[in-house]
Amino acid sequence: MSQTPDVATEYATPDLTNCDREPIHILGRVQSYGALLALSSGWLVQHASENLSDILGITVEGALGRRLADLLPQDSFARIREALRAVGPSNPVLRLFGIPILGEKAGDFDLSIHQSGRHLIIEFEPKGEQRNGDPLSQVYPYIHRIRRTNDLRAFTREAARSLRALCGFDSVMVYEFAEDASGHVIAEDTADGERRYLDQHFPASDIPVQARVLYKRSLLRLIADVSDPGARILAADSAGNQPLDLSLAATRAVSPIHIEYLQNMGIQASMSVSIMKDGELWGLFACHHDEPRYIDYELRTCVELFAHLFSYELGHLGEAQKREAVERSSQLQTRLMASMAEGRDLPGSLMAVSEDIRSVIPHDGLIMITDGQVSATGVTPTEEEFLCISRLLNATGGSQIFATNKLSQLLPEAADFARRCSGILAIPISRMPRDYIVLCRKELTETVKWAGNPNKPVTVGPNGVRLTPRKSFEIWRETVTGASAPWTLASTHAAELLRVVLLEIFLKITDQTAAERKRAQEQQELLISELNHRVRNILNLMRGLVAQSRGTADTLESFASSLDGRIQAFARAHDQLTKEDWTPSSFMEMLRLEFAAFADDRSNRVDLQGDDVLIAPGAYSNLALVFHELVTNSVKYGALSDSGGVTVKLTRNDDGSLDIHWREFGGPAVVAPKRRGFGSTIIERSIPYELNGEAEVTYNVTGLVAEFCLPSRYVLDAPEAKMVAPTGAAQPVRGEGPFLTGKALVLEDAMIIAMDAADMLEDMGASTVRITASVNAALAEIEQHEFQVAVLDVNLGAEQSVRVALKLAEIGVPYVLSTGYGESEDIRALYPPCEILRKPFSNESMQAAVWNVLHQTDD
Repeated sequence: MSQTPDVATEYATPDLTNCDREPIHILGRVQSYGALLALSSGWLVQHASENLSDILGITVEGALGRRLADLLPQDSFARIREALRAVGPSNPVLRLFGIPILGEKAGDFDLSIHQSGRHLIIEFEPKGEQRNGDPLSQVYPYIHRIRRTNDLRAFTREAARSLRALCGFDSVMVYEFAEDASGHVIAEDTADGERRYLDQHFPASDIPVQARVLYKRSLLRLIADVSDPGARILAADSAGNQPLDLSLAATRAVSPIHIEYLQNMGIQASMSVSIMKDGELWGLFACHHDEPRYIDYELRTCVELFAHLFSYELGHLGEAQKREAVERSSQLQTRLMASMAEGRDLPGSLMAVSEDIRSVIPHDGLIMITDGQVSATGVTPTEEEFLCISRLLNATGGSQIFATNKLSQLLPEAADFARRCSGILAIPISRMPRDYIVLCRKELTETVKWAGNPNKPVTVGPNGVRLTPRKSFEIWRETVTGASAPWTLASTHAAELLRVVLLEIFLKITDQTAAERKRAQEQQELLISELNHRVRNILNLMRGLVAQSRGTADTLESFASSLDGRIQAFARAHDQLTKEDWTPSSFMEMLRLEFAAFADDRSNRVDLQGDDVLIAPGAYSNLALVFHELVTNSVKYGALSDSGGVTVKLTRNDDGSLDIHWREFGGPAVVAPKRRGFGSTIIERSIPYELNGEAEVTYNVTGLVAEFCLPSRYVLDAPEAKMVAPTGAAQPVRGEGPFLTGKALVLEDAMIIAMDAADMLEDMGASTVRITASVNAALAEIEQHEFQVAVLDVNLGAEQSVRVALKLAEIGVPYVLSTGYGESEDIRALYPPCEILRKPFSNESMQAAVWNVLHQTDD
């Protein structure tokens, strides 16, 4: 028989890792409340604790080298052997309660059985005294009480109260591990009602690394009496000198360092129960007693079950908080989308819901950076300071959220603005981590209460020269600066949900922007093509108008008058097509203007049937474009090019849609075009493509027929008395002959238009007309000459004529403003009172405008 080496007495020279290297799992001893046997694969006893006789009444010498079947009653041995079938990786420790043992210490025992290397370890504890009631039946009511709470503080406080009632220890603490492995007592329940360690912090060195590893493997650890020297584990001569691994042993003795630690705390018994969450050690139930206290194995099993269920409820609480975060994030998403629906961009929308974000994720300030632009609200770093943070975020290269409550540890420059921002929670919102929302938290100057000085010195203690447990647990306060309140799991989970939502919105906006860019490009190409088409049509039309007017005019004057009138009619139709007031407009008036512009005296061969309607702005330009093509085609090639006519009939359907029937008759024989030009495409595809309506064109020999159906959302009833007058100012009544006598000024950057205006002013009697093309030149002319009247163009390339108009108004010279944009509120607000002349202007419209401005001035 030999003694297993007592490795607890072997230590190296002092350094801070001695506690972490202490071999607490192979101490070679058991606590005195239980006895241990280690068996070979053949059921031979190879190790036995020297207290075997005190516990079982069997001497160590009588046990070593013998078969277990020879030491136990046959029924007990058979029960152990049968139960071993349940031992496996998922159930490494087998528990048996009330096993009878015969002999000098006859009675019932609780057994703990597990495999340790090549040995089967069996631990024996005498059955405790009979209790009133079943402790197992108390576990679930206690858990039910815990389940009724919904925040961590109340949850753990109720757990401490319930566990103390179950196990009977003087105090029970809930001890939570931090990320740095230090501990924090977040709940406590004591028999005397006095606070012991609540809200105090314990350094990571108080629970060494290997102890935390054992807490994950063996979930409950009882130290019944800190003064107990324990019992050595003896080995048969054939067992060798390798110490037993007692990691899973319930009766494993206690490290001398830990005994010293507990004695310094002034307690006589302790029990720690692991709290697991997501497979990791979340914390401990730390139970202390002022006197030695042993609770039997069956009750400890109930305590362990309580801890298992508590861990489950802890995870459930976390999931409930996540669900709440999901719900609140969903509400936030709804408010965010509503803000964007009001027309705000993403930065503007986020600023609008910043308070909603704050209610979900508490913070002091919010910064958003998109496309290099920074937006901020609340207490935040400056834009220059934030660029340092942005570089840190970009350097991480991750697409997930980034959180820290000690920014200056990662970014030394942050120490300069730590009071405003010591913690950040960064949420990337684009495919590449360059766009972020960053939530900021201010510095939280906090006094942390440590249970004694956390910086334990290396001293000579009763267990040798090494890192010795501190002897004082008096409150030691540390003022922590440069850190914010930590980001909770609920906050980071809510941030992750917000990241997904914002990423979806950002990508949607990006896709929409790309689609809009593509659509704008296509529309631009369409407009360029239409512009080219229209310019050619206009040039061709001008040529036709000149030819037609020349053929019917008797004199040069009548030719000029007829041509000028037709050009003005065309201008009025063009104004109607492109007007920008965006109010519903008369369909019939649009047709009349188109026919008046292009059909001239043939308008009497046009029959408009049906009640007038108003066309919504979104459809008006499309319809005007379609019927412009129909009218011009009819004038050039169809019924109106000959002696035929056109019938246009409007019919409202029951669903509010509008049927438009165009029929030409009496003209030349119609031949379907062999090639679809741009005009034909506009007629046949514009309404279906742009307005989701219908269009069908039939080239009958007797005349073209076109059928259109316009959806109801574009059609409104026209007021019965609504009359849309042609554009243009009414002509004033005045006498015949010239009415100007002095000099006139023309400011116009288009030379041909300027010369035409000068000729008109000379016809009105102006003695001299000065022509200029720039603002400075016009101002110079005003300084040198006195003018009776002036005509000013609005836009002069890169400048406007406002300064000239102000100067003329200052010296009292009336002026006429000419523009191709027509009269608008913007122009009226920008210029002093004047007459506005729309281009292209005629002799009559120019004379009317000059006459009006002169007589208004006279008035």
